[in-house]
Amino acid sequence: MSYLDDSLITRQLHDPATRRRAFEELVKKYTAQLYWQIRHMVLSHDDTNDVLQNTFIKVWTNLDNFRGDSKLATWLYRIAVNESLTFIQKRKDTLTIDDTEAGPAAELESDPYFDGDETDLQLQKALQTLPEKQRIVFNMKYFQEMKYEDMSEILKTSVGSLKASYHFAVEKIENYFNAND
Repeated sequence: MSYLDDSLITRQLHDPATRRRAFEELVKKYTAQLYWQIRHMVLSHDDTNDVLQNTFIKVWTNLDNFRGDSKLATWLYRIAVNESLTFIQKRKDTLTIDDTEAGPAAELESDPYFDGDETDLQLQKALQTLPEKQRIVFNMKYFQEMKYEDMSEILKTSVGSLKASYHFAVEKIENYFNAND
């Protein structure tokens, strides 16, 4: 499938006559990428769809604020990450004792849309042991194969700090797997 160039989409988003069509193109072009970025953070398919929808609503309502200082994809990822973090925080605030004992991994195991094997499940369990920043950086680098420079723009953090976070995340994941062999 062929999509419009981001610079053309951006120009069309700022023109009231083409805004709706450009937004539809943006949604088609970025839904899958943003879905997986969000999914690796919130785990559940249904929650991911909710956060993705909130992301696109936030994009639509803030189109006039996008000046094009960063790449369109960077802006979208920043919104998706922020919406994911907001969702995670709200979920933490509303969890009961029973919910926290089961944890996100148990939720993932019961998710009918999770089609991973035991290794995938163990990786997700390992990721849940990471501090939030390390988990986000690991997801962006490992799953999205994102460059540190792009992550730096999205997360507003230095490249050096991101490299360190990724290194520590990998170390902790390796230790998790070694401890659970």
